[in-house]
Amino acid sequence: MKKSTKWENIFPAVCIPLNDDYSVNEAEFRKYLQWLVKFELIDGIVVNGHTGEITVFKPEERARITRIAVEEVGDKVQVISGVSAEGTIETIEHAKAAQEAGADGILLMPPHTWLRFGMKQEAVVRFFKDVAEAIDIGIIIHLYPAGTKAFYPVETILELAKIPKVKTLKMGTRDMAMYERDLRILRKKAPDLTILTCHDEIIVSTMYPYPGVDGALIGFGCCIPELITDAWRACKNDDFTLARKYQDKIFSVSQAIYGIGEPSGDAHARMKEVLKQRGIFSSALMRLPILPLNQKELNGVVEGLKEAGVKPVGLV
Repeated sequence: MKKSTKWENIFPAVCIPLNDDYSVNEAEFRKYLQWLVKFELIDGIVVNGHTGEITVFKPEERARITRIAVEEVGDKVQVISGVSAEGTIETIEHAKAAQEAGADGILLMPPHTWLRFGMKQEAVVRFFKDVAEAIDIGIIIHLYPAGTKAFYPVETILELAKIPKVKTLKMGTRDMAMYERDLRILRKKAPDLTILTCHDEIIVSTMYPYPGVDGALIGFGCCIPELITDAWRACKNDDFTLARKYQDKIFSVSQAIYGIGEPSGDAHARMKEVLKQRGIFSSALMRLPILPLNQKELNGVVEGLKEAGVKPVGLV
């Protein structure tokens, strides 16, 4: 398998299997990564995303998780590590740690204070420039939903795209009219920026709008990769009829994980239960304060997998 140099196709944001003491189950994690990269059109792995519980892992744990991914699959796919911190100084420390661990790039999240208080757009551009100057690896812009104060309008993204180390946009607008409008603007004015949808709960719908995206960076790809990659292949081939068939299967699992909401900590817990039900993880344990699923949620996951016809894998 030759490692792609263009950041496109499917980039699953992976879950992290845990032992009963909440430590990382490294043996299961390694087997899981090796299984994922066997799927054609998976060209990258994202660790330390929200799906990977970044906010509850210590900095040294995040670096260790990145290093494991690099050791296992870094010769086959791009390895991207999420970076989330409140200040520029700490953000740069985390970005450097990801680089030292061997990551090909970082997924740069906005400081979460911006979610509460907002920010000047000039501060966003300065933040990206400062981080870019401190590292030698690529950067993916993590675009939060348009309904949040940490959302970057398209004018800001166009400025970020001018930074040489910014390679890709993880586009999570979650406003379909704005999504298609901005996609058209970005294709015209920033043609070298690759664009990955991250709308797990409406994934096929966001793969299609003209002029199209380059793939998807989604947590959903970590638990049903066969359906996500097949749906993406159908979209790339402009086979709308086949894409709709895969969308029907994906929908059953999507309802069990997301309902009609966005990804969340509880959704990620349900995603981990999918991995357990499929025999990929031995435990669906999440780090606190996320609690185990109740019986209704558990039943929903089991039924969703049954409706989708997704088979057990049996890694554990």
